[in-house]
Amino acid sequence: MGSKFLSHYERIVSAMNEFCGTGIWNEEDGFYYDLLELPDGDHVPLKVRSIEGFIPLVATSFVSSIQRERNPGFESRLRWALINRPVIAAHLVEMNADILNRPDAQILLTATSRSRLERILRYMFDEEEFLSPYGIRSVSKYHDHHPYVYSVNGQNYSVDYEPGEGKTGMFGGNSNWRGPVWMPINYLIIEALRTYGHYFGDTMTVEFPTGSGNMVTLGEAARLLSLRVASIFLPDASGRRPCHGENALYATDPHWKELLLFNEYFHGETGRGCGASHQTGWTALVSELLFQSGEE
Repeated sequence: MGSKFLSHYERIVSAMNEFCGTGIWNEEDGFYYDLLELPDGDHVPLKVRSIEGFIPLVATSFVSSIQRERNPGFESRLRWALINRPVIAAHLVEMNADILNRPDAQILLTATSRSRLERILRYMFDEEEFLSPYGIRSVSKYHDHHPYVYSVNGQNYSVDYEPGEGKTGMFGGNSNWRGPVWMPINYLIIEALRTYGHYFGDTMTVEFPTGSGNMVTLGEAARLLSLRVASIFLPDASGRRPCHGENALYATDPHWKELLLFNEYFHGETGRGCGASHQTGWTALVSELLFQSGEE
């Protein structure tokens, strides 16, 4: 099964990086954008800086030398890709040694090469872009003052930064993916950063936050981001939790103060819970982040 999905993975990564030359990657900006295909066959990047641009880095997996040894079919297909598809293999695999001649080498399967990862993380960890006090925003704060506008047949369509509830009924009048913090995507990003950190170790550091001069490993960046997300639910000295917003009942009434709602998503600036209040299917992932923080 792993061997089969490696083949699927190779094709997806190939499309992402080679379609129309560079795929959905924009070399000028150092970011992944949606690509709009026009009726005449031309393609236009929709330069909205959204959390979609981070999805490629989520597709990563650490493969140890022991795993390679125990899975000869996987190893055989991996070697075939390295020899016969060297261009795409350069996007697909990070190696700490020549794995064709070093059976003990460890590898990182990734859709995002190290050079691209470094550029993407500058956006992710920028507090004026994606990094809020409570996690990664779904759309960059940059669009608060710089909405992205695309014109079709004289009609303008725009995307700006909406940190809380949606301004329109586009998503049912409740959900909003244009600015708030969403738990499941943040969780996947944190897990991916842990994987990258496990592979790169001290050989790769990033600024957290961007521009602060505070250089950390990717493992430490994952921990710091995890703490921001978990803080949505943690009480301050007065007993107030960001997820409850301005509702003092949860901070002062002994019958309510330990009761938590698992909101659908959270305000990108205040951490206030938004949308449905019972999304335990994904917002309860915060318990795993707290558990990992306790272990660390």
